[in-house]
Amino acid sequence: MSRVGKKPIPIPKEVKVVLNNEGLMVKGPRGELNRSMPPELSVQVDADKVSIHPQDDSQKVKALFGLFRTLVANMVKGVSEGFERVLEIQGVGYRAEVQENQLVLNLGYSHPVSFQLPEGISVQVERQTRVVLRGIDRDLLGLTAARIRRFRPPEPYKGKGIKYQEEKIRRKVGKTGSK
Repeated sequence: MSRVGKKPIPIPKEVKVVLNNEGLMVKGPRGELNRSMPPELSVQVDADKVSIHPQDDSQKVKALFGLFRTLVANMVKGVSEGFERVLEIQGVGYRAEVQENQLVLNLGYSHPVSFQLPEGISVQVERQTRVVLRGIDRDLLGLTAARIRRFRPPEPYKGKGIKYQEEKIRRKVGKTGSK
């Protein structure tokens, strides 16, 4: 049995959780999120907490139990506080700018790379080399950050590229000239 799954999820005062036929709906000051729940799990919504209980003891249900507890907890935190992901751009001439709902990146290619932001994700560019992504859906935010990073992942010799703020790049020593 999952230790994470057994913990109840506290609901802040400004957040409303509704269980319906389609699944679970979480509504808060920042927006609304929906998620369908597997039939193997039962969800109990009280006034100040949400509890998830497994229906049986199979291996599949054990795998889903802790996962869906964490997904629902992320939904509650997203609609109340929101999530943020910071990307840093390193390299000479590498920069970013926002044009309407697109992020335009100059990453050393012969052309600028434009990235259409998905609905629900906002972006802010600080100092042209720091991109701050914000949103209420943690899954979509992480996926968007990974797609942006994939345009120019950091390379190990000079460290040029797009990296997460907390990421440490392991640097390699380059070739040395022989005499």
